[in-house]
Amino acid sequence: GKVIAIKEVLPEDELMLTNAMKHHRLSARARDQILKLARTIADLEGEEQVATPHLAEALQYRCLDRSRVKTSS
Repeated sequence: GKVIAIKEVLPEDELMLTNAMKHHRLSARARDQILKLARTIADLEGEEQVATPHLAEALQYRCLDRSRVKTSS
């Protein structure tokens, strides 16, 4: 799969992602998955650049997924 370059993410979005990773204790692997999902969301919307709404949506899905795992255990 295509690895998303840091340059595809705006600095303010990188900060949002870093803060979310710290807050939710996400791993580097989770970060990569979030970026891949954000890229997919941007692609589905026909956007070349991963923007804040794409990243925010990807983070929501990741956090929702984690909360489901915790409650089902």
